[in-house]
Amino acid sequence: MPSRKVTIVGAGQVGATAAYSLALRGLADVVLVDVAEGIPQGKALDLMHARRVAGYDVKVIGSNGYAEAAASDVVVITAGLPRKPGMTREDLLRVNGDIVRSVIGEVVRVAPDAVIVCVTNPLDVMTYLAWKVSGMRRERVFGMGGVLDSARFAHAIAEMAGVPVSQVDAMVIGAHGDTMVPLVRTATIAGRPLAEVLSAKEIDQVVRATVHGGAEVVSLLKSGSAFYAPGASVAAMVEAVLTDARRVMPACVVLDGEFGLSGVSIGVPAVIGAGGVVAIEQRGLADEEIAALAASAEGVRAGIAALDLGE
Repeated sequence: MPSRKVTIVGAGQVGATAAYSLALRGLADVVLVDVAEGIPQGKALDLMHARRVAGYDVKVIGSNGYAEAAASDVVVITAGLPRKPGMTREDLLRVNGDIVRSVIGEVVRVAPDAVIVCVTNPLDVMTYLAWKVSGMRRERVFGMGGVLDSARFAHAIAEMAGVPVSQVDAMVIGAHGDTMVPLVRTATIAGRPLAEVLSAKEIDQVVRATVHGGAEVVSLLKSGSAFYAPGASVAAMVEAVLTDARRVMPACVVLDGEFGLSGVSIGVPAVIGAGGVVAIEQRGLADEEIAALAASAEGVRAGIAALDLGE
Protein backbone atom coordinates (compact mmCIF):
# COMPACT_ATOMS: atom_id res chain seq x y z
CA MET A 1 0.00 0.00 0.00
CA PRO A 2 1.44 3.40 -0.95
CA SER A 3 2.60 5.51 1.97
CA ARG A 4 2.13 8.70 -0.02
CA LYS A 5 -1.05 10.73 0.20
CA VAL A 6 -2.81 13.15 -2.14
CA THR A 7 -5.70 15.28 -0.92
CA ILE A 8 -8.21 16.72 -3.37
CA VAL A 9 -10.31 19.56 -1.97
CA GLY A 10 -13.58 19.65 -3.86
CA ALA A 11 -15.41 16.41 -4.68
CA GLY A 12 -17.27 17.70 -7.70
CA GLN A 13 -16.82 16.35 -11.22
CA VAL A 14 -13.23 17.53 -11.63
CA GLY A 15 -12.13 16.48 -8.16
CA ALA A 16 -13.72 13.04 -8.34
CA THR A 17 -12.38 12.39 -11.83
CA ALA A 18 -8.91 13.45 -10.73
CA ALA A 19 -9.21 11.05 -7.79
CA TYR A 20 -10.10 8.19 -10.15
CA SER A 21 -7.24 9.06 -12.53
CA LEU A 22 -4.81 9.11 -9.62
CA ALA A 23 -6.13 5.85 -8.18
CA LEU A 24 -5.59 4.14 -11.54
CA ARG A 25 -1.93 5.17 -11.37
CA GLY A 26 -1.59 3.50 -7.96
CA LEU A 27 0.89 6.07 -6.71
CA ALA A 28 -0.78 7.32 -3.54
CA ASP A 29 -3.78 7.04 -1.27
CA VAL A 30 -6.36 9.74 -2.00
CA VAL A 31 -8.43 11.88 0.36
CA LEU A 32 -11.50 13.65 -1.05
CA VAL A 33 -12.57 16.66 1.01
CA ASP A 34 -15.81 18.56 0.46
CA VAL A 35 -18.18 20.61 2.60
CA ALA A 36 -21.23 18.76 1.22
CA GLU A 37 -22.10 16.04 3.73
CA GLY A 38 -22.06 12.56 2.21
CA ILE A 39 -20.74 13.57 -1.22
CA PRO A 40 -17.01 12.90 -0.65
CA GLN A 41 -17.80 9.82 1.42
CA GLY A 42 -20.10 8.40 -1.24
CA LYS A 43 -17.71 9.03 -4.11
CA ALA A 44 -14.80 7.62 -2.11
CA LEU A 45 -16.78 4.45 -1.39
CA ASP A 46 -17.72 4.14 -5.06
CA LEU A 47 -14.02 4.45 -5.99
CA MET A 48 -13.13 1.78 -3.43
CA HIS A 49 -15.76 -0.52 -4.92
CA ALA A 50 -14.03 -0.07 -8.31
CA ARG A 51 -10.65 -1.32 -7.09
CA ARG A 52 -11.02 -4.98 -7.99
CA VAL A 53 -12.24 -4.40 -11.54
CA ALA A 54 -10.11 -1.32 -12.27
CA GLY A 55 -6.93 -2.93 -10.98
CA TYR A 56 -5.74 -0.57 -8.27
CA ASP A 57 -5.28 -1.13 -4.55
CA VAL A 58 -4.86 2.35 -3.08
CA LYS A 59 -7.29 3.69 -0.50
CA VAL A 60 -9.71 6.52 -1.18
CA ILE A 61 -11.23 8.30 1.82
CA GLY A 62 -13.99 10.91 1.84
CA SER A 63 -14.26 13.60 4.49
CA ASN A 64 -16.00 16.85 5.35
CA GLY A 65 -12.96 18.01 7.32
CA TYR A 66 -9.22 18.15 6.99
CA ALA A 67 -7.99 15.73 9.65
CA GLU A 68 -7.55 12.93 7.10
CA ALA A 69 -5.51 15.29 4.92
CA ALA A 70 -2.74 15.57 7.51
CA ALA A 71 0.77 15.10 6.13
CA SER A 72 -0.39 14.99 2.50
CA ASP A 73 2.38 15.07 -0.09
CA VAL A 74 0.24 16.97 -2.59
CA VAL A 75 -2.98 18.96 -2.15
CA VAL A 76 -5.13 19.72 -5.19
CA ILE A 77 -7.65 22.54 -4.92
CA THR A 78 -10.67 22.17 -7.19
CA ALA A 79 -13.18 23.71 -4.76
CA GLY A 80 -15.04 26.71 -6.07
CA LEU A 81 -18.13 27.87 -7.90
CA PRO A 82 -18.49 28.09 -11.68
CA ARG A 83 -19.46 31.43 -13.14
CA LYS A 84 -23.26 31.62 -13.28
CA PRO A 85 -25.57 33.78 -15.42
CA GLY A 86 -25.57 37.35 -14.13
CA MET A 87 -22.35 36.84 -12.17
CA THR A 88 -19.57 39.26 -13.03
CA ARG A 89 -15.90 38.29 -13.14
CA GLU A 90 -15.44 40.34 -9.98
CA ASP A 91 -18.21 38.35 -8.27
CA LEU A 92 -16.48 35.09 -9.19
CA LEU A 93 -13.14 36.40 -7.97
CA ARG A 94 -14.64 37.36 -4.61
CA VAL A 95 -16.57 34.12 -4.04
CA ASN A 96 -13.84 31.74 -5.13
CA GLY A 97 -11.19 33.90 -3.53
CA ASP A 98 -12.90 33.43 -0.17
CA ILE A 99 -13.07 29.67 -0.75
CA VAL A 100 -9.38 29.43 -1.68
CA ARG A 101 -8.35 31.52 1.34
CA SER A 102 -10.27 29.19 3.65
CA VAL A 103 -8.86 26.04 2.01
CA ILE A 104 -5.28 27.28 2.12
CA GLY A 105 -5.61 28.10 5.82
CA GLU A 106 -6.58 24.50 6.53
CA VAL A 107 -3.94 23.04 4.21
CA VAL A 108 -1.13 25.00 5.85
CA ARG A 109 -2.38 23.83 9.24
CA VAL A 110 -2.53 20.07 8.50
CA ALA A 111 -0.09 19.60 5.61
CA PRO A 112 2.52 22.37 5.78
CA ASP A 113 4.99 20.44 3.64
CA ALA A 114 2.61 19.67 0.79
CA VAL A 115 2.91 20.80 -2.81
CA ILE A 116 -0.25 22.69 -3.78
CA VAL A 117 -1.84 22.39 -7.22
CA CYS A 118 -4.55 24.95 -7.91
CA VAL A 119 -7.40 24.19 -10.33
CA THR A 120 -10.10 26.62 -9.11
CA ASN A 121 -11.05 29.32 -11.62
CA PRO A 122 -10.09 31.97 -12.53
CA LEU A 123 -7.04 29.72 -12.31
CA ASP A 124 -4.16 32.13 -12.75
CA VAL A 125 -5.49 34.60 -10.20
CA MET A 126 -6.45 31.86 -7.72
CA THR A 127 -2.95 30.37 -8.02
CA TYR A 128 -1.42 33.71 -7.09
CA LEU A 129 -3.83 34.04 -4.17
CA ALA A 130 -3.05 30.52 -2.95
CA TRP A 131 0.68 31.26 -3.04
CA LYS A 132 0.27 34.61 -1.29
CA VAL A 133 -1.97 33.32 1.49
CA SER A 134 0.06 30.15 2.07
CA GLY A 135 3.35 31.94 2.67
CA MET A 136 5.08 29.07 0.88
CA ARG A 137 7.92 29.26 -1.60
CA ARG A 138 6.57 29.86 -5.09
CA GLU A 139 7.99 26.54 -6.28
CA ARG A 140 5.49 24.67 -4.11
CA VAL A 141 2.32 26.35 -5.38
CA PHE A 142 1.36 26.13 -9.05
CA GLY A 143 -1.71 25.91 -11.28
CA MET A 144 -2.85 23.24 -13.73
CA GLY A 145 -4.41 25.07 -16.73
CA GLY A 146 -1.63 24.78 -19.30
CA VAL A 147 -1.61 20.98 -19.34
CA LEU A 148 -5.33 20.97 -20.10
CA ASP A 149 -5.02 23.65 -22.79
CA SER A 150 -2.09 21.79 -24.35
CA ALA A 151 -4.13 18.57 -24.42
CA ARG A 152 -6.89 20.42 -26.26
CA PHE A 153 -4.32 21.87 -28.66
CA ALA A 154 -2.90 18.41 -29.39
CA HIS A 155 -6.42 17.02 -29.92
CA ALA A 156 -7.33 19.79 -32.37
CA ILE A 157 -4.11 19.25 -34.33
CA ALA A 158 -4.58 15.49 -34.48
CA GLU A 159 -8.17 15.85 -35.68
CA MET A 160 -7.24 18.38 -38.36
CA ALA A 161 -4.26 16.38 -39.60
CA GLY A 162 -5.97 12.99 -39.32
CA VAL A 163 -3.17 11.47 -37.24
CA PRO A 164 -3.01 9.70 -33.85
CA VAL A 165 -2.75 12.24 -31.05
CA SER A 166 0.35 10.39 -29.83
CA GLN A 167 2.19 11.81 -32.85
CA VAL A 168 1.49 15.39 -31.78
CA ASP A 169 3.76 17.49 -29.58
CA ALA A 170 2.18 20.82 -28.68
CA MET A 171 2.21 23.30 -25.82
CA VAL A 172 0.07 26.22 -24.69
CA ILE A 173 1.35 28.94 -22.36
CA GLY A 174 -0.20 32.12 -20.99
CA ALA A 175 -3.38 32.61 -18.98
CA HIS A 176 -5.97 29.85 -18.79
CA GLY A 177 -8.58 31.71 -20.83
CA ASP A 178 -9.15 33.54 -24.09
CA THR A 179 -5.67 35.11 -24.07
CA MET A 180 -3.83 31.78 -23.91
CA VAL A 181 -0.87 31.41 -26.27
CA PRO A 182 -0.76 28.18 -28.32
CA LEU A 183 2.86 27.77 -29.45
CA VAL A 184 2.23 27.11 -33.13
CA ARG A 185 5.86 27.61 -34.13
CA THR A 186 7.16 24.75 -31.99
CA ALA A 187 4.23 22.34 -32.40
CA THR A 188 5.05 19.18 -34.37
CA ILE A 189 3.35 16.21 -35.98
CA ALA A 190 5.60 13.13 -36.00
CA GLY A 191 8.53 15.50 -35.61
CA ARG A 192 7.52 17.75 -38.50
CA PRO A 193 6.69 21.45 -37.89
CA LEU A 194 2.97 22.17 -37.94
CA ALA A 195 3.32 24.55 -40.91
CA GLU A 196 4.70 21.71 -43.04
CA VAL A 197 1.59 19.61 -42.53
CA LEU A 198 -1.28 22.08 -42.15
CA SER A 199 -2.19 25.19 -44.13
CA ALA A 200 -2.32 28.62 -42.52
CA LYS A 201 -6.14 28.45 -42.58
CA GLU A 202 -6.13 25.04 -40.90
CA ILE A 203 -3.71 26.26 -38.25
CA ASP A 204 -5.99 29.22 -37.51
CA GLN A 205 -8.90 26.81 -37.10
CA VAL A 206 -6.84 24.64 -34.74
CA VAL A 207 -5.91 27.65 -32.61
CA ARG A 208 -9.55 28.76 -32.38
CA ALA A 209 -10.63 25.24 -31.41
CA THR A 210 -7.98 25.25 -28.68
CA VAL A 211 -8.88 28.63 -27.22
CA HIS A 212 -12.61 27.91 -27.25
CA GLY A 213 -12.43 24.19 -26.43
CA GLY A 214 -13.61 24.58 -22.86
CA ALA A 215 -16.48 26.85 -23.85
CA GLU A 216 -17.55 24.34 -26.51
CA VAL A 217 -17.79 21.60 -23.88
CA VAL A 218 -19.88 23.89 -21.66
CA SER A 219 -22.16 24.73 -24.58
CA LEU A 220 -22.71 21.07 -25.44
CA LEU A 221 -23.30 19.95 -21.84
CA LYS A 222 -25.79 22.78 -21.22
CA SER A 223 -25.09 22.40 -17.49
CA GLY A 224 -21.62 22.06 -16.00
CA SER A 225 -18.19 22.06 -17.61
CA ALA A 226 -15.35 19.73 -18.59
CA PHE A 227 -14.07 17.20 -16.08
CA TYR A 228 -12.48 14.20 -17.81
CA ALA A 229 -9.65 16.17 -19.44
CA PRO A 230 -9.12 18.44 -16.40
CA GLY A 231 -9.08 15.41 -14.08
CA ALA A 232 -6.53 13.62 -16.24
CA SER A 233 -4.42 16.79 -16.42
CA VAL A 234 -4.38 17.08 -12.63
CA ALA A 235 -3.29 13.46 -12.32
CA ALA A 236 -0.45 13.95 -14.81
CA MET A 237 0.94 16.88 -12.82
CA VAL A 238 0.58 15.11 -9.47
CA GLU A 239 2.31 12.05 -10.90
CA ALA A 240 5.25 14.23 -12.02
CA VAL A 241 5.60 15.52 -8.44
CA LEU A 242 5.29 12.14 -6.74
CA THR A 243 7.72 10.39 -9.10
CA ASP A 244 10.15 13.32 -9.39
CA ALA A 245 9.71 13.01 -13.15
CA ARG A 246 11.29 16.43 -13.86
CA ARG A 247 9.03 16.62 -16.86
CA VAL A 248 8.61 19.86 -18.81
CA MET A 249 4.95 20.84 -18.54
CA PRO A 250 3.13 24.16 -18.90
CA ALA A 251 2.28 25.26 -15.37
CA CYS A 252 0.84 28.42 -13.86
CA VAL A 253 3.77 29.72 -11.82
CA VAL A 254 4.37 32.91 -9.83
CA LEU A 255 7.08 34.69 -11.80
CA ASP A 256 9.97 36.69 -10.40
CA GLY A 257 11.68 38.21 -13.42
CA GLU A 258 11.33 35.28 -15.81
CA PHE A 259 10.35 36.43 -19.32
CA GLY A 260 10.54 39.98 -17.94
CA LEU A 261 7.49 39.40 -15.73
CA SER A 262 7.14 39.71 -11.96
CA GLY A 263 4.32 39.77 -9.43
CA VAL A 264 2.03 37.67 -11.59
CA SER A 265 1.21 33.98 -11.98
CA ILE A 266 0.78 32.62 -15.50
CA GLY A 267 1.35 29.52 -17.58
CA VAL A 268 4.98 28.98 -18.63
CA PRO A 269 7.11 25.94 -19.52
CA ALA A 270 8.19 24.46 -16.18
CA VAL A 271 10.09 21.42 -14.99
CA ILE A 272 7.81 19.58 -12.55
CA GLY A 273 9.29 17.17 -10.02
CA ALA A 274 9.61 16.52 -6.30
CA GLY A 275 8.88 19.72 -4.42
CA GLY A 276 6.88 21.21 -7.29
CA VAL A 277 8.45 23.53 -9.84
CA VAL A 278 12.07 22.46 -10.15
CA ALA A 279 12.90 25.06 -12.83
CA ILE A 280 11.32 27.41 -15.35
CA GLU A 281 12.39 26.90 -18.97
CA GLN A 282 13.15 30.35 -20.33
CA ARG A 283 14.85 29.29 -23.54
CA GLY A 284 13.11 28.52 -26.80
CA LEU A 285 10.44 31.24 -26.95
CA ALA A 286 10.53 33.73 -29.82
CA ASP A 287 10.20 37.47 -29.16
CA GLU A 288 6.62 37.52 -30.43
CA GLU A 289 5.69 34.63 -28.14
CA ILE A 290 7.17 36.42 -25.14
CA ALA A 291 5.22 39.54 -26.15
CA ALA A 292 2.00 37.51 -26.35
CA LEU A 293 2.76 36.04 -22.92
CA ALA A 294 3.20 39.55 -21.49
CA ALA A 295 -0.09 40.67 -23.03
CA SER A 296 -1.84 37.64 -21.57
CA ALA A 297 -0.39 38.48 -18.15
CA GLU A 298 -2.10 41.88 -18.09
CA GLY A 299 -5.52 40.32 -17.58
CA VAL A 300 -4.15 38.26 -14.70
CA ARG A 301 -2.67 41.40 -13.14
CA ALA A 302 -6.08 43.05 -13.26
CA GLY A 303 -7.61 40.06 -11.45
CA ILE A 304 -4.89 40.08 -8.81
CA ALA A 305 -5.43 43.81 -8.29
CA ALA A 306 -9.18 43.21 -7.84
CA LEU A 307 -8.40 40.84 -4.95
CA ASP A 308 -6.98 43.79 -3.01
CA LEU A 309 -4.17 41.86 -1.34
CA GLY A 310 -2.64 45.02 0.09
CA GLU A 311 0.49 44.79 -2.04
